Formats: sequence, structure tokens, C-alpha cells
Amino acid sequence: MGVADLADYPWDAVAPYAARARAHAGGIVDLSIGSPVDATPDVVRHALAAATDAHAYPQTVGTPALREAIADWFARRRGVPGLTPAQILPTVGSKELVALLPLLLGLGPGDVVVHPRAAYPTYEVGARLVGATPFASDDPADWPAATRLVWLNSPGNPDGRVRGIPSLQAAVARARALGAVIAGDECYAELGWEAPWNTEPIPSILDARVTDGDPTGVLAVYSLSKQSNLAGYRAAFLAGDERLVARLLTARKHLGLMLPHPVQHAMVAALGDDEHVAVQKERYRRRRDILVPAVKAAGFRIEGSEAGLYLWATEGKDAWDSLDRLAGLGILAGPGHFYGPHFPRHIRLSLTAPDERIEAAAQRLRGAD
Repeated sequence: MGVADLADYPWDAVAPYAARARAHAGGIVDLSIGSPVDATPDVVRHALAAATDAHAYPQTVGTPALREAIADWFARRRGVPGLTPAQILPTVGSKELVALLPLLLGLGPGDVVVHPRAAYPTYEVGARLVGATPFASDDPADWPAATRLVWLNSPGNPDGRVRGIPSLQAAVARARALGAVIAGDECYAELGWEAPWNTEPIPSILDARVTDGDPTGVLAVYSLSKQSNLAGYRAAFLAGDERLVARLLTARKHLGLMLPHPVQHAMVAALGDDEHVAVQKERYRRRRDILVPAVKAAGFRIEGSEAGLYLWATEGKDAWDSLDRLAGLGILAGPGHFYGPHFPRHIRLSLTAPDERIEAAAQRLRGAD
């Protein structure tokens, strides 16, 4: 399979529901896509402005200051001390890395790429792009012998589930037994809501308790889009196995996959400032506290969702029927069909809407039949 054989972009199917929601007298409340709506923090914008004299090509490997900031951040925020610059690589957002990792690792027909059952669709797209076989499974015991890449997503998109240390240990052990690379997509890790993740840090796949202090075959992927409202900056990075990072760096040099220097400078500022992250998390917490009881009052059951930017909910009906009902209230959601074939009765509701729109959605849901 190649690029020409990829399916149509799935969000196009939501257009009729969006049109119906826009026709609501109070306007649309778009809870379908997790794109930040809040301002980029001043500390980041000022850093970006200070680095606009970027006349030379940037380095794919990233500036020394950026790699040092990433290592410091992993130690301070993720419980992963001691990373070296050779274990770190910036990426042009995390989606391109998710899509291209099978290609960059040399996978092809006959290889299996494992991803979660409730999954961001780009994991499957990356596998199909190189002719590999995507395999949806949350149980390491089920992973096939031909597995060469495993994607974990904790906290998960769309379901907000978190893998604790024992779960991560089992996944890493199984991947190593299979000779597979295992990558943890951790971009929602700062957004824990329910016990124990409201008080405890969400663990990284690079935690020494998971890897026994040996990152061989293990990568962690992170994005600043969620914690710092930097989706438009395409600011992300990976860390882990030094040999894998070197291999990916070589390929990315040939492909010209490099972050603009001003963005790298802005990332240093974002990674070094925890205050704006706490402020943004509190915004999402308030929105979640408003939306959760309203969604339940409208007859939905919320599953998982203990962390991350979404509510994963079902009313026991086909997701398209639920979308139609919500569109009648002027609310747009994402259908579970987009996240694999296993959840046709679920919808995803994003917390990334302005406060006024979240309040409007809650009022409409509380008045729903």
C-alpha cells in the first residue's frame, strides 16, 4: 500500500453534522477536535520573537540548548533523569513522527505494527503506508510473532486511559521478547484528572521502573501542543534508545525533517516554565468539571477519561445516531468509528473549547431529553 491507496480523511464524514450544529440558534459548540483555543503563553511568544533572525538552516538534531531543556524536563516532570543529548531528537510535531516511524525504521510487508484498540488513526496509517500490517491490541500476550513496532498511548486518545507501571513493564518485556521497538506516545501526560493521577505523575515508558534502567528498544514521544497551546508551532520530540535515535536522526537529515530555529528557541522557554502549564491544566480542569455532569445528565456513560483532553462516552447507540442527536443541540462530537472498529457506540468530546462554549454545551445537555 502507498500514499495513493490511503482512505479519505475521515473527518470529512462529519461535515453534515457540523452544518446541522452550526444552524442551532445559539451557534455551534465544536467539541470534535482537540485543537487548543487558548492563547500561546507570553513566555513562549517572546522567545519566538527574539529568535526571528533565523537566516541559516537549522540542525535536524536540534540546538544544544533545546536538547538540554528536554533532558531537564524529562528529569523534572517525567521522573526520567540522566538522558544524554544523544538520546534526544526534536520532531516537527508528533503526528509526522507517528506516521513516519514505520518508514524510518525500515518496516514493510510481513511486519506487524501493534497499536491500541481505541486508537488515534495515524498509528494504522503509518503501518499501511509501508505495507505493514496494523494490529489493534491492548494485551501483550496477543501480540504476533511478526510484531516489529508497538505503539502505546498513555494517557490515551480518545479514551483517556492511563497505563501504570506494571502495565508498562509487561508491554516493554513482551516487545523485547519479540525483538520489536516499543514507542510510548505520551503527549497528554501533564493532564491527569482522576485518582491516582490527580496527585501522582503519570508514568513514562522511559521510567527506570519500566525499563530496569535500560532504554534499549524503547522510545518516548511528547508534544507541547497540549500542555503549552503550541499546536501551531509543531513542537515535539522523542527520547530513548541512543542507537534508535541515531538511526532516526540520519534518516531525518536526508528527508529534511528539521524544526525551524525560532520554534526550537521557543520550545526551550516552554520546557523551562512550569507555571503556564499549571495555568492551562486548571483551565481544562474547570471545563471538565462543567462538562462531565452535563454529559451524564444527558444519558451518556463516561468510560476511561481519567486523563487527557477528552471525554469518551456512550449512550448505547450507534455513534452516528449520537452525533445526530448532539448536532440537534448545536454540539459537534467525534464518532467512535474514527478510532477503530471496536467502539462504534462511543463518541469523543474535547475539552478544547472556550469557557463560554463549554457552558453553552452543558446547558443544552442538561436540557436534553
